[in-house]
Amino acid sequence: MSGPATNGRPERLVVGISGSSAPQLGATVLRALQAVPSVETHLVLSAGARRSIPAEMGVGPEALEAMADVVHRPEDLGAAVSSGSFRTLGMVIVPCSMRTLAAVATGNTTDLLTRAADVCLKERRRLVLVTRETPLNLVHLRNMETVTLAGGVVLPPVPAFYHQPRTIQDLLDHTAGKVLDLFDLPHVLYRRWTGTPESAEVREGVADAPR
Repeated sequence: MSGPATNGRPERLVVGISGSSAPQLGATVLRALQAVPSVETHLVLSAGARRSIPAEMGVGPEALEAMADVVHRPEDLGAAVSSGSFRTLGMVIVPCSMRTLAAVATGNTTDLLTRAADVCLKERRRLVLVTRETPLNLVHLRNMETVTLAGGVVLPPVPAFYHQPRTIQDLLDHTAGKVLDLFDLPHVLYRRWTGTPESAEVREGVADAPR
């Protein structure tokens, strides 16, 4: 994968937000990407996302659109991100509904959100799907397997606690950080794991190495 800012030009990253619950995840990723000036964000909000954002966040879709460098309409299949000749680092769909997952898994790309994801798979670019549903049925699992075999990465927003989160935002930041890691983008969204105190003692020669 190429790193950011090739030849002094910003690299492009496509951010899709589907109509799944938790659009806060997408907003957190967009906010984190604003701190990476070498990346130009291209945002696609699905029709469902335009309903879930005000319902769950209490703001209009334009609040998230303002965080992106370029905004594309979901019905605009002629947009730049619909073509593999438009170079990008890849795409993240965050959150990714099971309907969107199914469309990507089957190649049933009826809107720009799923077409842009299909482009990443065919061009062998990074595609990250932050799938949000629980519990999962066999159809969901098989669609995740299909996308994974096709080269995508399924990244459910599973909370971690080794960084001792104190707020919901801490948990959102952790998922956003995991997304940025997959694109080799810098961030300080959470404290990384460096080992237990016992492991540190072993490294310093204070304690015997575990057997």
